[in-house]
Amino acid sequence: MYILLAGLSHKTAPVELRERIALSGKALERFYQDIKEEPALEGTVVLSTCNRVEVYSTTRDLEAGKKALRELVARRLEVDDKYLDRVLYMPNCYQAIEHLFRVASGLESMVLGETEILGQVRGAYDQARERGVSSGVLNTLFQKAISVGKRVRTETGLDRNAVSISYAAVEKAKQVFGSLKGRTVLVVGAGKMSGLALGYLMDNGVTTVVVSNRSYDRALELAQKVGGEAVRLNRLYEELKTADIVISCTAASHYVIRREDLEPCLEKRSTELLLIDIAVPRDIDPAISGIPGVHLYDIDDLNNVVESNLLARQRAARQAERIIAGEIEEFSDWLATLSVVPVIKALKARGEEIRETEVRRALNRLGNLTSREEKVINALASSIVNRLLHFPVVNLKEMAAGDRGHLYAEVTKTLFQLEMDAEEHADAQNQDRNQG
Repeated sequence: MYILLAGLSHKTAPVELRERIALSGKALERFYQDIKEEPALEGTVVLSTCNRVEVYSTTRDLEAGKKALRELVARRLEVDDKYLDRVLYMPNCYQAIEHLFRVASGLESMVLGETEILGQVRGAYDQARERGVSSGVLNTLFQKAISVGKRVRTETGLDRNAVSISYAAVEKAKQVFGSLKGRTVLVVGAGKMSGLALGYLMDNGVTTVVVSNRSYDRALELAQKVGGEAVRLNRLYEELKTADIVISCTAASHYVIRREDLEPCLEKRSTELLLIDIAVPRDIDPAISGIPGVHLYDIDDLNNVVESNLLARQRAARQAERIIAGEIEEFSDWLATLSVVPVIKALKARGEEIRETEVRRALNRLGNLTSREEKVINALASSIVNRLLHFPVVNLKEMAAGDRGHLYAEVTKTLFQLEMDAEEHADAQNQDRNQG
């Protein structure tokens, strides 16, 4: 069984491309349905965040699986092959495992060690399991990744030195305005990232906070936590007339703030307006950046925020790399054995079958024997079979760790004419399906 990964992130693709493949809601449902119809792919988990969209799958046929996965992503992006090759990464099986472990640990994030990603990995895994589109191997892989992410944070303190995208957004606001004291902030969206942004804003002296969200109740709940005001989304543009800073992070599939609707709100403004869009797909029409007196930054712009604790996090990251290396080796060994475990089981069963048949035939020919004599014959037959199968079994286990382990398993099946039913294969592949 092979693990596949097709993805793009803030490191390879701009936000305008990432938002085209962002998968949530109905789009995610349709994508998973398309995956189910691909015979070469046996399980899938989609990780879609502000900074990355990654599709993890499993396949028995490496080339067919890679081809099917690439075509699915290409259809979603609607770009030519040359451009796709520049932005899409499809690492080998070992590298895909390493990448997920790094992602869960916060080592692949825009802000090194960010805190939200581990929950996003867990959420992606839970969604796939609930929809019945994961597989036993992927279940084990994601459980392991979550465990690695927790271990990294516990043993290295990387999360204690980390900052989030929300933090970076507030730092960008400080770069533009200097002090935030006395500023009026409008937060669009009432999710976790919006809540984090509000906390950082309050820590930096903001006293007037307005929260707007599609669900007024959620906006009210968040606003009350910071002593702010909640407004319904249909009053958004009215609030834009007086806000100094706008931080937007919703799950909308369209622009929440559009240029043609914003421009009338700016006619009587005498102060600058800062718009920070940390949503993917973007909430704010990029055409707004051309309006005088308006500063617009999207999530990619936050990559340039200076981080004062970078050195501390880099030290923690090096320790995290060592932890991940050991965890990858352990998981890879487990994955490698999947192709040979059912073969070894069938080989031993064939040896036992031959032993029983030949011992029974010998005892019938020899006539009346004492109990001791029968035990000696049984022991002799068992010893011959065990010694004969010892090296094939040991070598199969060792070869399983190589990239040709599955080939040796198939050769063994042919040489010994081993018959293995579909249930045995399924049990081997899904032995950890019910874990977690």
